[in-house]
Amino acid sequence: MKSDNLFPLLQWYHEMGVDVAICDEPQNRFIVKEPIKITPVKTETTAMAPSPSSSANHPAYSCQSLEELRQAMMSFTGCALKETAMNLVFADGNPKADLMLVGEAPGADEDRQGLAFVGQSGQLLDKVLGSIGLDRTKVYISNIIPWRPPGNRPPTTAEVAACQPFIERHIELVNPKILVLLGGVAAKTLLGTAEGIVKLRGKWQSYQPTPTSPVIKTIATFHPAYLLRSPGQKAMVWRDALTIEKELSSSR
Repeated sequence: MKSDNLFPLLQWYHEMGVDVAICDEPQNRFIVKEPIKITPVKTETTAMAPSPSSSANHPAYSCQSLEELRQAMMSFTGCALKETAMNLVFADGNPKADLMLVGEAPGADEDRQGLAFVGQSGQLLDKVLGSIGLDRTKVYISNIIPWRPPGNRPPTTAEVAACQPFIERHIELVNPKILVLLGGVAAKTLLGTAEGIVKLRGKWQSYQPTPTSPVIKTIATFHPAYLLRSPGQKAMVWRDALTIEKELSSSR
């Protein structure tokens, strides 16, 4: 073929998606060749050790105090989020309070300060709590995930599963009279349901961290971050706050 005819042909190949030459000579791919016989190699099967984040071996269950739990989380290697986060966000507030709130995961401000709910969501949460006479000295706040997911993305199912024993033990050690679950991730994780937050919110539920621990009266409501995006839902959270205030008063 003359060289002046090659360029249109190459251009046509490029437009068809052919951009790599595999062989120097063309091959007939329709010729049936005898298949290559491969002898399987026997390998010895080794049972894998249980993951440190598996329910039976999770380090959270051996913790007898909040400080031990914090140290266990600091040394935990079963969640990759730890490698990308700046700080462990353990909690904020008063661990002896009657009311404990659990959210989803830290944001950028929480990651920088190492405290739960200190960004815009936290400021809105403070206003909600203030409307029923509460502040950070009268509540205790934590999250399902203690490390910020990159870009504030939602945590994966695997990340939630790895961290869930920590928050379950956290709740058990604090043993609040009332537990408030902020948002769908927290509600679905701890209540063990697939129902969305719209159906779950505003209804009293029972939560028991372990079969031997006390049953805790629990209610779910919208996450403050959701209210920042959908301010029209604030009225529902206001009603939930009044419900919580009434229950707190009757439990004292």
